[in-house]
Amino acid sequence: MKKKELEKYEKLLLAKRAELLKELGLLKKAAMDTTIKDSTGDLSSYSYHMADQGTDAMEREKAFLFASKSGRLLYHIDEALRRIKDKTYSKCQRCGKQISQARLEAVPHARFCIACKEKEEREKTEEI
Repeated sequence: MKKKELEKYEKLLLAKRAELLKELGLLKKAAMDTTIKDSTGDLSSYSYHMADQGTDAMEREKAFLFASKSGRLLYHIDEALRRIKDKTYSKCQRCGKQISQARLEAVPHARFCIACKEKEEREKTEEI
């Protein structure tokens, strides 16, 4: 892959990384660093209804789920950036063939070519 193309993908990955870090910061601020009292704006110290506590617990759980997914994506982006530095970017980690430009445009952090990714997906569904 040419240097200019690698720079394009590196910029794309860095932009996505910055966006994810911003999202994670917002999730942390909005859901993980607040208490029920903070989120409702209620200043009283009386106990909350069980339904309110359940709703708050569900919202926190959703925030943790989103943070977990974002964290995994951030890991894959960091790995793609490492592969750019190592000069192994755009090579399938399974078969060693070149990953198509169309696939990298759609998923710039891709580790596998389409054929190997399909094989991996089939293997996962067979395990279930």
